[in-house]
Amino acid sequence: MSTEWKEYAPQEGYFDELISTPGNPRQPAKRLVNYLSSLSEEEILSRKMAADATIKEMGVSFTVYTEGGNIDRAWPFDIVPRVISRAQWEKTAAGLKQRLKALNMFIDDLYHDQNIIKDGIIPEFVLKQSKNYRKECEGISPRYGVWAHICGTDLVRDGDGQFYVLEDNLRVPSGVSYMLENRSIMKRVIPEVFEKANIAPVGDYPEHLFDMLASLSPRRVAKPVVVVLTPGIYNSAYFEHAFLAQRMGAELIEGSDLVVKDDDCVYMKTIAGLERVDVIYRRVDDMFLDPEVFEKDSVLGVPGLMRAWKAGNVALANAPGAGVADDKVVYAYVPQIIKYYLGEEPLIPNVETYLCYDDEQREYVLANLDKLVVKPANESGGYGMLIGPHSTKKEREEFARLIQENPRNYIAQPTLALSTAPTLIGKSKIEPRHLDLRPFILQGKDSYVTTGGLTRVAMKKGSLVVNSSQGGGSKDTWIVDTAPAKKKSAEGDND
Repeated sequence: MSTEWKEYAPQEGYFDELISTPGNPRQPAKRLVNYLSSLSEEEILSRKMAADATIKEMGVSFTVYTEGGNIDRAWPFDIVPRVISRAQWEKTAAGLKQRLKALNMFIDDLYHDQNIIKDGIIPEFVLKQSKNYRKECEGISPRYGVWAHICGTDLVRDGDGQFYVLEDNLRVPSGVSYMLENRSIMKRVIPEVFEKANIAPVGDYPEHLFDMLASLSPRRVAKPVVVVLTPGIYNSAYFEHAFLAQRMGAELIEGSDLVVKDDDCVYMKTIAGLERVDVIYRRVDDMFLDPEVFEKDSVLGVPGLMRAWKAGNVALANAPGAGVADDKVVYAYVPQIIKYYLGEEPLIPNVETYLCYDDEQREYVLANLDKLVVKPANESGGYGMLIGPHSTKKEREEFARLIQENPRNYIAQPTLALSTAPTLIGKSKIEPRHLDLRPFILQGKDSYVTTGGLTRVAMKKGSLVVNSSQGGGSKDTWIVDTAPAKKKSAEGDND
């Protein structure tokens, strides 16, 4: 295996997360690379097989929606972790907290005075044509002024090694359970490295999540009743819903398990009778939350839930309407949003973005479709995109038509030189593959950022699509302290 690592060469023009030049690992990755280099091909293969067996044993899966039906698949996992220095991560975490704080101030402003529109920072039509703006939420003031309590922000590194924000996920972001399971798998597969390297723990996330949710309780009780509301077993993220409920010690419930009484309070049906619910961590989309207000035929939500929330008798996380800031057109304005509400420069830059509603920018996009990535404003999961350099003439013609028909609904960005990392391909071959990173940020009374996040990797050579539903995999993310430690604590206590 040592030969493979010595021969591994970073892809020209791309920042490699582990290796700077052939045979030279970056400082935070030295222990890991030295260890992996010492293993034989048979030892690497046995660890890969151990990881696959662990995933199967733990039941770590995700659902892919297809025309032929839903397919449950084992979680795709690569045993070569991604490594980031603690010093760099601390700066990144500060930028993520800054961003979510500003976005929450923005959402709160939109549902109240709309000063950011009155002051001409964002055009009014951007709001009026937003798919996720909910008029039903106007005038409501959630606790601490926070609407998006859980955010999954997608980060990428360009060829310069700088982190950029690719997009914010503020509705019902998923993936954190896989981040936690990735760590559990790695500690079984290469426990030796954890004994030597100062790797930051990730296992305390459910505790932070529960504390944040409990802090939202409208009742001042010693132990608020917190529940996780799931659409059910056929949802692609059901594994995560069950995982987080179990780790938090919260009830996992469906809409039919709840009822809103005449006192505008939410109650959970139990064997012992009705029990009042204080906080709902909802994993159901806005439009299915309450058939009294949104989709009349929804069986996933709870009739009267919005009434209870407006009355201040239950907390909802994330709050309905938070998705207005998920809009990729709004994304383009986040640097101005940060300056407007906080009076600060963004600590993490955006990717350069072209707004197709602007005549001049649209003209540029239409003339350069073969070089750009075009995204619809409110899709997720990598769907509905055009990746220019990998597209056909027919696809570009179709996107030109879509953009001209509805320019407000599209943005475009340069095709980034997404960073790569060594990835195990087949039995023992090490090759570079492109990846991104989704850290998770919590905000209630206080803020918290995961140490690292979910690294998603495009397993197909040359591909930039990292989504698991489209063939992507994942890696454990190590935040490594390269400074001499005064006293190293056992990570196992936390993970």
